[in-house]
Amino acid sequence: MKSTFTSLLFLFTVTLATAQEFKTPVDYLNYIGKETDVITRTTWKYTSAVAHSKNSRKIDVTRKTLVRSIQTAAKKIEALKEGYKGDVEYKNQLLAFLSISEKQINQEYEKIIDMQEVAEQSYDFMEAFILARDLVNAKINEEVDKLNANQKIFATKYGIQIGEDNSELGKKMKISNEVFENHTQLYLIFFKVNFTESVLMKAIAENNLIAIQQNSNALEQYSNEGLDKLKTFKPYKNDLLLVNATKKILEFSKKEALEFAPEVIGFMMLNQKFQESKKTMDDKATKSRTKAEVDNFNLLVNELNNEVGTYNKLSTKFNTERSITINSWNTAGTTFISKHVPID
Repeated sequence: MKSTFTSLLFLFTVTLATAQEFKTPVDYLNYIGKETDVITRTTWKYTSAVAHSKNSRKIDVTRKTLVRSIQTAAKKIEALKEGYKGDVEYKNQLLAFLSISEKQINQEYEKIIDMQEVAEQSYDFMEAFILARDLVNAKINEEVDKLNANQKIFATKYGIQIGEDNSELGKKMKISNEVFENHTQLYLIFFKVNFTESVLMKAIAENNLIAIQQNSNALEQYSNEGLDKLKTFKPYKNDLLLVNATKKILEFSKKEALEFAPEVIGFMMLNQKFQESKKTMDDKATKSRTKAEVDNFNLLVNELNNEVGTYNKLSTKFNTERSITINSWNTAGTTFISKHVPID
C-alpha cells in the first residue's frame, strides 16, 4: 500500500471593490499568495507522485522538495517585519501554519514511515498507521482553516472581497483527497481478510489444528462483515472497479473458510491418525502384529494415499484462485487511483 499525504491549501481569489483604494493591501495579499502558491504547487507534485509513481525514492524527493519550499516561503514572509502598515496578525498566523506544516510533513511523516514498515504485521498496526497518517492530514487542514479565517478577517478589515478558490490546482487537490479516502476505506476491508488469511496459511503450514479452526472462523466473520459494509459503501463517481475486486476477494475468503479449511482439518486429522497407527505398528515386532491390526493399517494407508491426491488438487485450486484475487485487487487499486487522481 502506498501511503498518502495530502493537504489542501485554499488560495483565495482577491478582487478589488475599488482597485485604487485597496491597491496596497491587495498587493500585500498577492505577495503572500505568490509564496503560498509555490507551496501548493509543490504539494500537488508530491500528491501526484504518490498517486502515479511506485518509486519510493522519487516520492521522498518530492516530499523533501515540499519541505524546502515551506522553509523558503517562511523566510520571505518572516522578513515582512511590519506586515501591512504594522498589521502582522495575518502574517504571524501564516508563519505559524508554515511551521506546523513543516513539522508535520518532515518530522511526523518520518514517524509514519516507521509505522508503515510494520503496518502489515497486523490489522491493528495497519489501522494505527492509517489513523496516524490521517491525523497529520487533519492537523494541517485544521491549520489551513485557521489561516483562511484569518485571511478573511484581514480582507474584511481593509474592504477586500474574498472569493473561494476555483483554480484547477485547487480542484485537483480536492479530487485527490476524495479518491485516496475512498481507496483507504476499501483497502482496510481488503487488508483485514487478507491478513487473517495469511495467518491461516501459516497455521496450515505448521499443522496447527486449533489455530486453523480459530482463523478460519475469523476469516468467515471478517468476510461477512466486509460484504455487509460493501452494501452501503458509496464508490467514488460510481466507479465499481475496486468495489467489485473487494467483493471478489471477500467471497473467495469466505469460501476458503467454509470449504477449504474443513478439508484441511479433515486431511490433517487423517494423517495424524495414520502417524499414530504407524508408530503403534513400528513399536511392535512383526510376529506380534495381528492380522486385524495389519489389515486396518493397510486400509488406513490406502485411504491416506487416496486423500493425498484429492488434497493436493484442492490446495492447488485454492492457491491459484487466491493469487489471482489478490493480484486482481492490487491491480484494481492501482488503476483506480491512477484513473481518478489527475496527472500534471
